[in-house]
Amino acid sequence: MNQTTMDILRRVETWPQEDQDELAELARDIEARRSGVYRATPEELRALDGAEHSGVASDEEVEAAFQSFRRA
Repeated sequence: MNQTTMDILRRVETWPQEDQDELAELARDIEARRSGVYRATPEELRALDGAEHSGVASDEEVEAAFQSFRRA
């Protein structure tokens, strides 16, 4: 790990929680791009589950959303 990255990561502890969450999300996106594996957050999974059971999204739309997570 380079020095700049290590310095930033040390300072992250002092950031507001919202900023830390944003950094974590960005890091997850980079990791998914590099590994080819996207792991949906618990919030995303709950939203998909809610959509599936709400009748707002069709079965096909829900399946398309799950497929997009599998491919990311």
